[in-house]
Amino acid sequence: MAHVKRNITWSAPLILAIDNSTLYGNVALTSPEGVLAERSLLSRLTHSKRLLTALDDILTESDLAWTDLAAVAVCLGPGSFTGLRISLATVKGIAMATNLPLIGVSSLDALAAQLPFAQHQICAMVDARKQEVYTAFYKSNNRGGVQRRSDHLVMGPEALAARISEPTIFVGDGVAVYGDELAKVLGDMALFAPKEIIFPRAATIGSLALSLYEQKNFLDPASAIPLYVRASDAEIQRRKKSQQPGTRS
Repeated sequence: MAHVKRNITWSAPLILAIDNSTLYGNVALTSPEGVLAERSLLSRLTHSKRLLTALDDILTESDLAWTDLAAVAVCLGPGSFTGLRISLATVKGIAMATNLPLIGVSSLDALAAQLPFAQHQICAMVDARKQEVYTAFYKSNNRGGVQRRSDHLVMGPEALAARISEPTIFVGDGVAVYGDELAKVLGDMALFAPKEIIFPRAATIGSLALSLYEQKNFLDPASAIPLYVRASDAEIQRRKKSQQPGTRS
């Protein structure tokens, strides 16, 4: 059990969770009892200049120290390449400095988990730019959770629509970009989650991390990498350059 100065006792394990996969960055402190604290960081400066401050603040406001935590959890993506690299580098440093276990959660899994009792298929979709989305399909397990029914994919909205043959709830910031197009093609089969949950929440990352913690499903801080799904522009250019005649690999 973790005890705080205000004589409040929270149930262990306490997990500090971070989502930095979109412009809407946020951090949360979670336990089996639910969300103990949460902070949103909607700012273009969030990812590089406010993340560590937000983590320290949320612990201070909860009268907790790093030693009270059981683990740190991070959204692995897919999402913003820059945001994912910064958040993962941050939590890897924390995990190494504090010896806390590191847990990784998919942004698509987190989006789908925000629709726990959906009666229809769920399609989580994150804008991948370049006229594509990162996506995966889910079904409710009727126990307050969801199960992924596909791999993490990247494709255009036309290809995504071609995969839909039943009523489907779309959730994620990809809806803001391609929702009208999907509705036009799919008609009544296209259903859309409320706008309030189009971004992954750190609170949901923390909730999913609790079950991974119980399974001891931890990442190695030395080798953990983001879930990119698609190569970054820099990687694509590097590959093209290496394939040019006369270029040494």
